[in-house]
Amino acid sequence: MTTVAGPALSVEVCTDDHAFAELAEDWGRLHRACRPATPFQSHAWLHSWWLSYGTPGGLRLVLVREHGELVAVAPLMRLNRPWPALVPLGGAITDFSDVLLDGTAADRVALALADALAELARTALIDFREVRPGGAVERIYGCWRGPRHRVPDSTCLELPALPMDQLIRRLPSARAQRIRNKVNKLDRVGVGWRVVRYDETEGALRRLLELHRLQWEGRKVSPEHLRPRFLEHLIRSAEPMARSGEAVVREFLLDGEVVGAELTLMSRRWAGVYLYGVHPRLRELRTDVATMVLRAATEHVAAGGACEVLSLLRGTEPYKYRWDPQTVVNQRLLLARKRTAPLLAAAAGDATARGWGRTVLRRPASAGGPPAV
Repeated sequence: MTTVAGPALSVEVCTDDHAFAELAEDWGRLHRACRPATPFQSHAWLHSWWLSYGTPGGLRLVLVREHGELVAVAPLMRLNRPWPALVPLGGAITDFSDVLLDGTAADRVALALADALAELARTALIDFREVRPGGAVERIYGCWRGPRHRVPDSTCLELPALPMDQLIRRLPSARAQRIRNKVNKLDRVGVGWRVVRYDETEGALRRLLELHRLQWEGRKVSPEHLRPRFLEHLIRSAEPMARSGEAVVREFLLDGEVVGAELTLMSRRWAGVYLYGVHPRLRELRTDVATMVLRAATEHVAAGGACEVLSLLRGTEPYKYRWDPQTVVNQRLLLARKRTAPLLAAAAGDATARGWGRTVLRRPASAGGPPAV
């Protein structure tokens, strides 16, 4: 579908897998021009995700061009369960979803994208999950002409992109000294690291996921991380992202042996530690793995100079709080038309119920109700 949205604007809905692949160059330029974009909105990440996880016939890329140049993209797919919905590409393995809007684009570009989404929403709810505060899709939400609703989504924890010694100086003195001791222990044991060249990415990621499996052996692990399609997605996406500076793979070495590996995703302003795996040998040596990974990530991020945020991504694991992170709550933005307003009400009610359930499960026993689990 191609429509004319103004004298210089055209809108197209792309449903073809091959056409998606051919958008890489234009998409990359737009991604660089969209200030709030994270690596999860890059063409390499989303196209690779589609190849591994997409549903045949479900692709819906809403493309806005101005004088032929791509100035806005909404990367969506159609789902029919539990209700008809258009949801962002990326799924559960993607920590942030968003649209792309050229930072120099006028408000009419955002309005053209909103109107195109409204046309798609005739029979389906538009459900943007995991929107980081300040995301470009908030402009679409702001100019939406129909029913809309916003609910909290996942909690993320973030640190300022500072060198390790400055991160430690932010902490209370007793905790800062404990972390210095952990850093010194890593030095005494002799743990070092290296940045993997992009042409070595595939082998390093295979080692990373094998180490991740060993790290979690006998304990609860995300089953998706052990599936072949996840490995295929990481290999396919991370090599071009490493080449363009949007990903860094590190390997941790002890006595010449790879005992750990880690993948960080990066943009100019933002970096996120996405996944790591370590050999049980490091636990046996009583080294602190989180300190090891964060130390290497901060060194790389601080050296770049432009990065502002080092994200620990979704999740509130206790080890993250030792660094005094800032809490950032992702948003779920629900957009509908009058005829699909009942779908919005159903999704909002379901989200509220799930949020209430999580609150009850986290509530301390002294607060009444069931004990925390």
